Amino acid sequence: MELKIRDGDYVSDGVGGMNRVEGREALVQRVLFRLTARRGAFLFQEDLGSRLWQLGRVASAQRQSAAEQYAAEALADEEGLTVESVSLSGGMNPELTVNLRYEGEELSVSLGVQ
Repeated sequence: MELKIRDGDYVSDGVGGMNRVEGREALVQRVLFRLTARRGAFLFQEDLGSRLWQLGRVASAQRQSAAEQYAAEALADEEGLTVESVSLSGGMNPELTVNLRYEGEELSVSLGVQ
C-alpha cells in the first residue's frame, strides 16, 4: 500500500493519518508521478521521472517519437508494465495519452504536457 497523493501533496484521512492506495490506483499514481516528475530533479534518483517537459524544445516533426521515447524511458523501471502506444495531440497545450499493459490488463493515462 502507498500513500495517496493529490496535486503533489499527501491526502489526509481527516483523523491525523494519511489515505492510502493500492492495486490499480497505486499503479496509476506511480505512472503519473513518473511521467510528470522532471528527470534529473531528484539528487539520489537521477533516473526517476521523465523528459516530457522538454517536448517544447523538440522540432514538431520529431515530437511524437520523442514523446514515445520519453514515456518509455520514464516507465522502464516499473516492473511488469509495458508501454503499448503513446499519442500526442494538441498544439500550444499538448495532451499525452499513454496506453499501457500491466499483468495482462490494459490501462490508459492522459496528462497535459507543459
